Amino acid sequence: MTVIDNAIYVNGQRTGNPGTLDETYELMRERDGVAWIGLYRPDSDEIHSVASEFNLHPLAVEDALKGHQRAKLERFGDTLFVVLRPARYVDVEEVVEFGEVHLFIGPGFVVTVRHAENPDLARVRQRLEGNPAMLALGPEAVLYAILDEVVDGYAPVVAGLENDIDEIQDQLFGGDPAVSRRIYELLREVVSFQRATGPLPDMLDRLQRGGEKYGVDIELQRALRDVQDHVLRVNDRAGSFRILLENALTVHSTLVSQQQNDEMRRLSEASLIQNEETRRLSETSLAQNEEVKKISSWAAILFAPTLVGTIYGMNFTYMPELDWPLGYPLALLAMVGGGVGLYAVFKARHWL
Repeated sequence: MTVIDNAIYVNGQRTGNPGTLDETYELMRERDGVAWIGLYRPDSDEIHSVASEFNLHPLAVEDALKGHQRAKLERFGDTLFVVLRPARYVDVEEVVEFGEVHLFIGPGFVVTVRHAENPDLARVRQRLEGNPAMLALGPEAVLYAILDEVVDGYAPVVAGLENDIDEIQDQLFGGDPAVSRRIYELLREVVSFQRATGPLPDMLDRLQRGGEKYGVDIELQRALRDVQDHVLRVNDRAGSFRILLENALTVHSTLVSQQQNDEMRRLSEASLIQNEETRRLSETSLAQNEEVKKISSWAAILFAPTLVGTIYGMNFTYMPELDWPLGYPLALLAMVGGGVGLYAVFKARHWL
């Protein structure tokens, strides 16, 4: 059974605790009181039971059964259908969790349908039961109390988001590589928070405009204005959070680009230094090659006469040219000719 609490109120006093929905309808008519039925994730039979009893609009019933609705206020004849998106900040995980509560407000009845643990409507009921004068103002007083509870629950969310954004700013300029992901996560939470709170000022304005027409107590109208003021402040803070986070993304992108540019500049400078070093090494290598060519060329030139002189310096007895009158001049000629020839060859190849 998903009926969390179920009571009949007469002049602001709890006068009955019916065990079933059918008993609730019976006592409500018998005592001419206000029924407040609290449902938590009800099944189709329970929703259609209250819908049949209080003549709820099928479209509103379908929304309440399916859930996942945006915050809104709709009027179907003399029945109000209100969807609220409460939020709470989870300190341990540093995330914002969103709930959903649907309200049917009509003559002599209040039906609340929750799809999440938040908000704690038992606390709202207890506070109202402690103030019979307020509860005696009728179903509109219950609507005001729930609105007030939901809006008050936004304050810790604002404080938690503000603290997270302060931490983001420290991370942003501290070079934390995970900061971009955290900014996106926070921005998504802020956008979801704006979707929850954004429609409320218009909803409260419509409630106030219809207050006189539907005979809503003047004190309740003033209380709704106070709730509206709180919502406007919450929306202003959420808007400023979104701007700060969007600016943080821009700054982060700028810092990343600057770091990349600095890295590219360092790499370019290193590359230029390396190229210069390579050029110097190449020049040195070329110079060494030139020197080797020159040394090799002169060595080859000097080798020619050395070879001839060495051969004829072996002093063997039987050497055919030793008794030849032209042997000596021809040996000198061979020495000089070989050296000159090699010089000409190396010069032509630019080795000398």
